[in-house]
Amino acid sequence: MLQLGFQALRILLVLTLVTGLLYPLAVTGIAQFVFPQQANGSLVQKGDSVVGSALIGQPFSDPKYFWSRPSATSPMPYNGAASSGSNQGPLNPAHKEAVQSRIKALREAGADVGKPVPIDLVTASGSGLDPHLSPAAADYQAARVAKVRGLPEAQVRELIARNTEGRQLGVLGEPRVNVLLLNRALDGAQPK
Repeated sequence: MLQLGFQALRILLVLTLVTGLLYPLAVTGIAQFVFPQQANGSLVQKGDSVVGSALIGQPFSDPKYFWSRPSATSPMPYNGAASSGSNQGPLNPAHKEAVQSRIKALREAGADVGKPVPIDLVTASGSGLDPHLSPAAADYQAARVAKVRGLPEAQVRELIARNTEGRQLGVLGEPRVNVLLLNRALDGAQPK
């Protein structure tokens, strides 16, 4: 009986060493070597300070910026510690009300009333942290951003095109625009 106890203790120690120390160190080392930017959080810097991560969305409400996809995390938007969706279905009155208020805010900010609002501007993603918009959602906001910044609309659309990422491996997902990176490029833009 005592011998079985020592065997169990040895197995516990070996498995703790392998799964609790060696495996995590190996995975971390490989990630640092193969994907160093992503392994360190894909941090976006302005000078010496970090302004955000390219992997987690941020709220933008100033009309001179492209607005991000809404976030359903709580107690604040884009809370990385509370990734979640709202779990409200399309027939839920609270969901309908939230979508209508977002559409109203877009219209009041100067969106083209004649154009349909892209769905990703008024609904949150499943994680509530999505840093991307569809090119159509960015394009929908181009006229407002150009007008507020005093830039030609064609220049703003060119920035959108330059910041549009294609499908992964050419087939996975949809083209997308990282809002933080687009807004950073916009801050550096001079009227042409």
